[in-house]
Amino acid sequence: FQARYVEEHRLGEGGCGAVFAGYRIKDHLPVSVQMVVVRQAVTQIRDNIVMETSAPVSLLEWFDFGRELILVMERPVPAVDLDKYIEENGGFLPEDKAKVILKQLVDAAKHLEDKHIFHRDIKSENILIETGSDVPRVRIIDFGLSCFVKEQSQYRVFYGTEIYSPPEWYGRSCYRCGPTTVWQMGVVLYEALHAGDFNTTSFLKKRLKFKRHLSKNCRDFLDACLTKVPETRPTLEELQHHTWETLSSNASSTADKDTGLAQLPPTFPVHARQNMQF
Repeated sequence: FQARYVEEHRLGEGGCGAVFAGYRIKDHLPVSVQMVVVRQAVTQIRDNIVMETSAPVSLLEWFDFGRELILVMERPVPAVDLDKYIEENGGFLPEDKAKVILKQLVDAAKHLEDKHIFHRDIKSENILIETGSDVPRVRIIDFGLSCFVKEQSQYRVFYGTEIYSPPEWYGRSCYRCGPTTVWQMGVVLYEALHAGDFNTTSFLKKRLKFKRHLSKNCRDFLDACLTKVPETRPTLEELQHHTWETLSSNASSTADKDTGLAQLPPTFPVHARQNMQF
């Protein structure tokens, strides 16, 4: 590792290790270096994210030291995490800009799901926004809590950020990959559009409100992602075909003057309306 890379300042630290900035010696390519406590799931995941060109940051190389795994990943420059990006844009984003980010994020999450990877901690701090072009590019980072998922797997030990945990964790002490990831899409969108942080407990107690001026399609997207019963949430594929996702980001946002729910598109199960009042 030391013959190939130079490790620089710390970028961040999570529950399973630290991330450092660095560069590759031979060509000075910017990289991030993540130190991870080895778990079997992480070693399985590494083969599935090598050399990807979609929104997950590419894994360039890894070094297995037995009890610790070093993941060397690309580090897009210039870039900031979504949390910082929102702060730099006044504390929240206009709907059209949030849509550009969420469309890429849903596509990236579906890409991971297709490879049977459950990130488990998708949040604004783990979403990198490349700012070097006219349209911001989304990259998912920090796979330290990720696992290799089997179809219909249920998890009874929570890994992730607890304030963003899905309602089923509180009610059933278990959660699944697909519904949890969709819940996280809603959490990210809520924080992008509103000043202040999301908190599942506050949400369940109806202390969080949606902005009234959001378009009906945007409210419907949020309602669907943040449905309390996991079986009634749409799939990531259904989110990709949601009306709000497929509309042009330049389309005008009609103020929502209604207090009721917007009409769900045909791809959503009819029973997804239940438990969607806030």
